[in-house]
Amino acid sequence: MLADPPPLPRPHLLSQRWLDVAFLHWAVDPGAVRHLLPAGVAPDVLDGRTYVGLVPFRLVGTAFAGGPPVPWAGTFLETNVRLYSVDATGRRGVVFLSMAAERAAAVAAGRAVFGLPYRWARMGFRHEGELRTYAARLLPPGPPVRSRVSVRPTGPAIDGALERFLTARWGLHVAHLGRTWYLPNTHVTWPLRRAEVHELDDGLLAAAGLGDLARRPPDHAAFSLGVAATFGRPLLASTPRPRPGDRLFRTGWTLGRLPQPICSVRRAPSE
Repeated sequence: MLADPPPLPRPHLLSQRWLDVAFLHWAVDPGAVRHLLPAGVAPDVLDGRTYVGLVPFRLVGTAFAGGPPVPWAGTFLETNVRLYSVDATGRRGVVFLSMAAERAAAVAAGRAVFGLPYRWARMGFRHEGELRTYAARLLPPGPPVRSRVSVRPTGPAIDGALERFLTARWGLHVAHLGRTWYLPNTHVTWPLRRAEVHELDDGLLAAAGLGDLARRPPDHAAFSLGVAATFGRPLLASTPRPRPGDRLFRTGWTLGRLPQPICSVRRAPSE
């Protein structure tokens, strides 16, 4: 795993803060989730296992292209269900199976522009002392799936191999317009603490095709006060990764246009 993010070419696409983040994870056999990933992407593994994540948090201050934060619509609660992925070039990322969010505008934009599996939901967040409680109920169309999670951070900071595997992710893979894309991002190392799970009543995992996983306690639970994140422009997952000496050049993707491959690699001539 890369402990630090690779350089993010400018211009940047958007920035936002992810705050009061709970990470609940279950270890699963990679073969059990392989069919849920986009074409050209495989489950990423650690010690022969991959992980399913249930991650509720507050998304705050979305800003586009270095502009000011978008009022109201750029701040909302979200709960996502995610898997861990690696493509043929070696880029590691996450794949979102479900993204419940309380802003209809963000849901519509995320689905239309990036092909992300956003669903509009009624959501709530309560902070009582160290206890954080997150609630979500998906709105029509579709059944009213619910999720309720309460966690309390405990103990000192944690930063082991598993924590890095789960959080040192510098992009996401998504299927959109018949192709698999990689949307890169950058953020500081997550400040994590172990967490106690006080309540877990979740239907999002089952609705995402993961069966009765939520009926057993998570194998790993952590909490973070949060990080600030910045996203670059999307590129095809098949785009070669840059190497030392390569030059990156853009081919012009902008908001409001259909995604095109925006990052190509020009190899330095051999000596």
